[in-house]
Amino acid sequence: MGAFLSELGKRLAERWLSLLVLPGALYLAVAAAAYALGQSHPFDLVRLTHQITEWAAHPAAGSVGGQVVLLAAALAAASAVGLAAQGLGSLAERACLAAEWSAWPVPLRRLAARRTARRRKRWTDAARVWHRQRELDAGARARRRPADPAARHAAERAMNRIAPEEPARPTWSGDRLNAVAVRLERDHQLELATLWPYLWLALPEETRTQITAARQGLTRATTLTAWALLYLPLAAWWWPAALVATVLAFTARARTRAATDTYALLLEAATRLHARDLAARLGLDATGPLGPEVGDTLTRHLAPTPPAPPPTAPTE
Repeated sequence: MGAFLSELGKRLAERWLSLLVLPGALYLAVAAAAYALGQSHPFDLVRLTHQITEWAAHPAAGSVGGQVVLLAAALAAASAVGLAAQGLGSLAERACLAAEWSAWPVPLRRLAARRTARRRKRWTDAARVWHRQRELDAGARARRRPADPAARHAAERAMNRIAPEEPARPTWSGDRLNAVAVRLERDHQLELATLWPYLWLALPEETRTQITAARQGLTRATTLTAWALLYLPLAAWWWPAALVATVLAFTARARTRAATDTYALLLEAATRLHARDLAARLGLDATGPLGPEVGDTLTRHLAPTPPAPPPTAPTE
């Protein structure tokens, strides 16, 4: 038990240091540089060095007790900034996935509805082009003529850049995750929200590890968006902070899309591969491929029964 607690403490300290303290310390360093340099001397290293020397010459930094207090204060401040980024990252993730956008406050809900409608119109136009190209290629194959798939692939990429399925959310990442549920419902009559908690418990350990890693990657990507938002106010004192925030924002956008796509792929693959095994473990008839009959039976078996209707009010 002592060795276990020691290893657990070591791992927690590593995560605390890597996730909170180090990014927070970097933020505090940039904030101190912004305060020391200002807008008029954004890259004056001599000025920055002089200011740091003055801070180091302060009497509070000359004693051992003062240095301990300053170190503890710096660690606490860095941890606080890291926690703020984690909390803001959770909000950024909710906004990015937009799973419950219809319950957002009215102004945000209206903006999300308009954006969803615009994305749906663009997707519909792109989907028409893709289906038309598929029909042309199918007709060429039926006439035994060579069909160049380049145009069809280009049309498919143009459609997927908007959303893999008909948009139902205001963001690409939200629609990418929603596409998993749409496809499983269409192909196998499976309701992912009902099935997933039970399927997760039945998945092999290796599969769960990969899905967990992908989910953590999505969280880290959206946390990077939070860091971009935290760096942006520093531009009021030091304009290069706006460049830092911009680079972080574009990097976070690219990483969020990549992490969402990976997570969605693993969710869909794990469900298609192991749903029939779950049905067999529950004693359901799961012979043959995972067809709509098996999926509908599994969904109805796992869905909780609705509450009984309330008693009829007595008539006067």
